[in-house]
Amino acid sequence: MEDKAHQVAQLLKVLANENRLMLFCALMEGPKSVGELAGSVPHITQSALSQHLTLLRNQGILDFTKYGHSITYSISDERVVELLMLLKKSYCDETSE
Repeated sequence: MEDKAHQVAQLLKVLANENRLMLFCALMEGPKSVGELAGSVPHITQSALSQHLTLLRNQGILDFTKYGHSITYSISDERVVELLMLLKKSYCDETSE
């Protein structure tokens, strides 16, 4: 049980970032290219976006598909989708502001 608690704590730590949460808002609509994701968090640099996507991919939270030079990302961890669905109205929906 302690190991599972540690895993959940690590997951929450990875999710506890404003830019990553905004990326998930976009990805909850379906797979997105890196360019589309950059547009969902306009103030983020390409380098920072790449670092966030790499972290999420390394954590097993995102899947990616490469088409030539284009990469498309999608959420691979169903736990994340369920958790984000609970939080969606708090930060994804524009009416929550």
